[in-house]
Amino acid sequence: MTQKEMMLSGMLYNSRDKELQEDARRSRRITRLFNNTTEEQGSYRTELLKELFGRTGEHIYIEPPFRCDYGSNTYIGENFYANFDCIILDVAEVHIGNNCLVGPRVCIYTPVHPYDAEIRAIGIEMGKPVTIGNSVWIGGNAVINPGVKIGNNVIIGSGSVVTRDIPDNVIAAGNPCRVIRPITNEDKKYWRAELEKFKALTE
Repeated sequence: MTQKEMMLSGMLYNSRDKELQEDARRSRRITRLFNNTTEEQGSYRTELLKELFGRTGEHIYIEPPFRCDYGSNTYIGENFYANFDCIILDVAEVHIGNNCLVGPRVCIYTPVHPYDAEIRAIGIEMGKPVTIGNSVWIGGNAVINPGVKIGNNVIIGSGSVVTRDIPDNVIAAGNPCRVIRPITNEDKKYWRAELEKFKALTE
């Protein structure tokens, strides 16, 4: 197996491998071009993001600056938005569903470094994939750690450090992040009423 195949299989791999270094250079080139665009270059930004990632939906918007390890190991659904300073370290696959919002300075991490310092020093590491469901809102400065699965229709509070799986239809927050409460029909009623107020004021 190549080091890249080992990396994507969740095995220990050598991060200093030449193929991986070349893939990383590709990512740095595309993100450099992306981060140097202007607000008038929306179509070009989208073109660069579609080149960078393994897959995206038709509608994707990321506020520069953005950073990632490879990009090609990240798969993003429809209607994705990420605010400023998002970082995705995708040595393992990152899967993000449809209709997701990511606040400023959110970090999604897949790398896992050995607890043995001598092994760490020679560049041997591994990765654990991250999965984020549909209709997820991740608040600013949250950190999503390796191996985490976040369900559908989840709100992650700002500043949270997510170290374990989060089920569907909940609000979760804290360090470590934990479920605060479910998202209920009362929440839906409240926000539908607020929407009606908004419509009445803007029609």
